[in-house]
Amino acid sequence: MRIAQVSPLAERVPPPGYGGIELVVSHLTDELVRRGHDVTLFASGDSHTLAKLESVVPRALRLDPTVKEPAVYDMLQLNRIYEMASQFDIIHFHNGYTALPLAELMKTSVVHTLHGNFSADSRKLYQKYGNQGYISITHAQREGGPELNYLDTVYNGIDIEAYPFFPKPQDPPYLAFLGRISPEKGIHHAIAIAKATGWHLKIAGKVDSVDQKFYENEIKPQIDGVQIQYLGETNHQQKVDVIGNAVATLFPITWREPFGLVMIESMCTGTPLIAMNLGSVPEVIAHGKTGIVCNSIEEMIAAIPAAMKLDRQACRDRVVSQFSIATMVDGYEAAYRLALSKTIHQNGHLKDKLTVLA
Repeated sequence: MRIAQVSPLAERVPPPGYGGIELVVSHLTDELVRRGHDVTLFASGDSHTLAKLESVVPRALRLDPTVKEPAVYDMLQLNRIYEMASQFDIIHFHNGYTALPLAELMKTSVVHTLHGNFSADSRKLYQKYGNQGYISITHAQREGGPELNYLDTVYNGIDIEAYPFFPKPQDPPYLAFLGRISPEKGIHHAIAIAKATGWHLKIAGKVDSVDQKFYENEIKPQIDGVQIQYLGETNHQQKVDVIGNAVATLFPITWREPFGLVMIESMCTGTPLIAMNLGSVPEVIAHGKTGIVCNSIEEMIAAIPAAMKLDRQACRDRVVSQFSIATMVDGYEAAYRLALSKTIHQNGHLKDKLTVLA
């Protein structure tokens, strides 16, 4: 199969630190190459991939201070893809709704993975182009959204071997928080939980420009470097150490999380979660086995003793069985097969391509 993978340009593939979408794109792209597919990755020029790399920018936009209008480069990337569309059997977009109008004009089969939630505004655009092929990352993500041509739900997968198992937490014990420092990720609630219980809290994650004021005004004053420690935007090994050595990872989100890669990363190291019952949380976490799903901050506070008793091996086993790269790519190959089957009557030569995926 000739497959194009299209990643957002804000972060490189794979991301050096925080970047869930780009990490998933990296795993998917490289595994497709290993399976013998001819894959082209459209991403920032500093990306690392086993596929052929096509880029309209030399490095990730978020860390390039010379870029003042990132949307310009998004348009340039879409134009490059449109010009090259005939070279592919299928084009797989991971960059939200921006590609929808142009994708409607392409003769090549197109699929979109929905990595985010629907807003009142974006719902209108998705509804207009609802006939294109869509893949949700959890079943919960579809709730409240428009009627779309869903091909399947494919859970995100991670490289199991990249997350060593921690059979027991570090002594002295602490709680962990990993994620963007933003209101929707609930970092303020994580700090409140730590202060209410006396637990030490280690925080790792990036601060986006849109959240800088929130960080400066509401979070930074509470970081004392002793009980509440902020480690900044950590690399992979540092991230693994933070969550793997923790008693539990706090996931006190305030929005309907469409997936939450942090949850499977934490479970893979053996660390259970204490999480708010929103969006994908009860779908990803096995309540009472790999984490405690709560309906309030008070419940999260009370859940710490129960979380400490959970079997850390069971946490890892859940990720191995349901959230591996192999399982994810199996799901995407099946979705490609379905998308292509709908265009066979228009492009008969694709019958031969479908046998490769059979």
